[in-house]
Amino acid sequence: DGKIYDAYVIYPRNYTNEANFVEYFVYQLMPDILENKCGYKLCIYGRDIYPGEDTASAIEKRMQKSRRLIILLTHQLTNCKEPAYDQHIALYNALIQNDAKVILLEMETIGTYEKLQESLRFIIKQQGTVKWKEQHTVHPQSSNSKFWKQVRYHMPMTLKSS
Repeated sequence: DGKIYDAYVIYPRNYTNEANFVEYFVYQLMPDILENKCGYKLCIYGRDIYPGEDTASAIEKRMQKSRRLIILLTHQLTNCKEPAYDQHIALYNALIQNDAKVILLEMETIGTYEKLQESLRFIIKQQGTVKWKEQHTVHPQSSNSKFWKQVRYHMPMTLKSS
């Protein structure tokens, strides 16, 4: 299908307390489980977009080469007045161009979704979210936890059996 990545990962990139876990999750846990243990190829901003590249066009190109878009939902994201550029592009691709399937990972209990932008609420209404729960932090590396099984369910089929 001409795609290079199984998923493009979108996460809040402001440095606050919660970002410490989000960054650990994005740069350590996700690659360990989804890439090393399950054979997926992720595109992660800050790891797969190189210094000196035009960020906006690099983001768009990487998304076009991805089969899924994974968006991490956090309170930081819900309180953000202006969504990040990659989130804008992802939601546009998913909703307007019907291009890529979105996987929403609810990293902390958001409660009501009324603070989220309308396009995210629409996707949540359509398909729901995969919820990260505190008990996952006990054995976060277990690719057989309910959370990772749900994530893999939404991911494209891999050639490598896990």
